[in-house]
Amino acid sequence: MPSNKSVSDAPIIQFTNCRILKDHKLQREDLWVREGKILNPEKLFFDEKGSADLQVDCQNRLIAPGFIDTQINGGYGVDFSMPKDDVSLGISLVAQKLLSHGVTSFCPTLVTSPPSVYHQVLPQIRVADGGLQGAGVLGVHLEGPFISNEKRGAHPARFLRSYEVGGFQDLLETYGCLDGVSIVTLAPEIKRSSEVITELVKRRICVSLGHSVANLSQAEEAVKHGATYITHLFNAMLPFHHRDPGIVGLLTSDQIPKGHTVFYGMIADGIHTNPAALRIAHLAHPKGLVLVTDAITAMGLEPGRHPLGQQVIEIEGLNAYVAGTKTLAGSIATMDMCVQHFLEATGCTVESALEAASLHPAQVLGIEHRKGTLNYGADADFVLLDDNLNVQATYIAGNRVWKRDLCTL
Repeated sequence: MPSNKSVSDAPIIQFTNCRILKDHKLQREDLWVREGKILNPEKLFFDEKGSADLQVDCQNRLIAPGFIDTQINGGYGVDFSMPKDDVSLGISLVAQKLLSHGVTSFCPTLVTSPPSVYHQVLPQIRVADGGLQGAGVLGVHLEGPFISNEKRGAHPARFLRSYEVGGFQDLLETYGCLDGVSIVTLAPEIKRSSEVITELVKRRICVSLGHSVANLSQAEEAVKHGATYITHLFNAMLPFHHRDPGIVGLLTSDQIPKGHTVFYGMIADGIHTNPAALRIAHLAHPKGLVLVTDAITAMGLEPGRHPLGQQVIEIEGLNAYVAGTKTLAGSIATMDMCVQHFLEATGCTVESALEAASLHPAQVLGIEHRKGTLNYGADADFVLLDDNLNVQATYIAGNRVWKRDLCTL
């Protein structure tokens, strides 16, 4: 029976012989797509008397929402924090490469830089839908420069700044513009942080706490003013202490406003976070865990020295250090690797591992109504995986944008 063209001329695609991640469970169910959205088959059958124009046999593979990376500094030789007149070309290259790792959208991340860099780079990065050209851009993540010198990690000390004199105006002058910014990482112990957080949240920008020596009460105060995220938990913050657990304590704090969820990024690359720490965090607050790569320029490149913002980093095996030191400078892991390692290290369910890379980051950004799920009406951004969670094909808006060479889809 032909599909009902009285509703739409767009073809209806039915993905069959698959297990889809829906309502937090893998379910044996077909996935229906039309005009780039997930379609409700009941409405199609009963209201439109329609059927599929094209069927795709998924060969018993898993279908999960496309992965979303909220913290990625670059990759494949591209450094998002490098001031150039053609920043968009680098963004496009990384966006295209990410498709093979199941990433359908991401937040290009700028590390601590001088104001001149922000003023040159930020206007060139635009929010954009994904497609054959690459993963979509959901907005910029500004990690620094309003962070702690003591916990700066790989961020260059000479470019750190404070807003304790001018408050939010200092932040605006530093960045130049907040158009297209989706996340700002800051250290909440800096004076006037409450004011700054409030102003950012008014602009629908997610505030993340990180690179900080904040105690728990300071972190809780930041959350009460609207902060909802923690940047790479355990890394670049005070270590957990039983008398004052610091930012880590937010995972089990009883001071979180009712109805609010604090999310936290985890670099599950097997290097930044010990498997025991991954398990502790996941057991304490599973619904807040967000997998991030924190990938740098050298992701996808050979060992050696590579630029990262205003620093030089050195790749040794799977480690990325600030050159000449043993300070970790970011990761060279890909999102599919992080999902696999997280599953293995924590012994969590497959569903939990997949949602940590899809639903949870969408919730951080407040876009879970259209990204991060396979609910009816959501964007048809999804990834096909085998039982070992190896990416077989990636789809954006219902169109296949990448497939593994031997994949027959």
